[in-house]
Amino acid sequence: MKLKYFSLALFFIILSCNETKEVSSLHHENWSKRKANIKATDSLEFGKSYLSIYSQIYSVSEHATHNLTVMVSLRNTSDLDTIYLLKANYYDSHGAPVKTYFKDPIYLGPMETTEIIIGETDVAGGTGSNFIFEWKVPKGCPEPLFEGVMNSTKGQQGLSFTTQAIRTQ
Repeated sequence: MKLKYFSLALFFIILSCNETKEVSSLHHENWSKRKANIKATDSLEFGKSYLSIYSQIYSVSEHATHNLTVMVSLRNTSDLDTIYLLKANYYDSHGAPVKTYFKDPIYLGPMETTEIIIGETDVAGGTGSNFIFEWKVPKGCPEPLFEGVMNSTKGQQGLSFTTQAIRTQ
């Protein structure tokens, strides 16, 4: 009888140790703390980059999909200069806007990285989602690097892959 109560108590202790975390597509970055004031007289070079990401991929057939967590990495590759990100716009598979991540330009200091996280349960982008980034850098400064890391784990199985942005302008 004591073993039965001990087992039951142990079961509830183990069950109560599981911490549940809310999954969100909103990265809790405070973009307003990174707000940059860019003057029209600044001699900065403009660029635009396209990044493909996948909040879902097909599994078994075109009728079944598998959800993925997406980390979009925004990186300043310069060890000397601050760069400026003007826009980070997220689009779904059909090209419809899903979200704009910041309204005002933000800065990234030398070698600095920030992320946008899209939770596994947020499938608004679908299988062909993408980002357009607009940016400005000082003359002679390396371009920023935008990467997508998609992953999912179920039990002992894991799936992970990356994409890199291409400059479009």
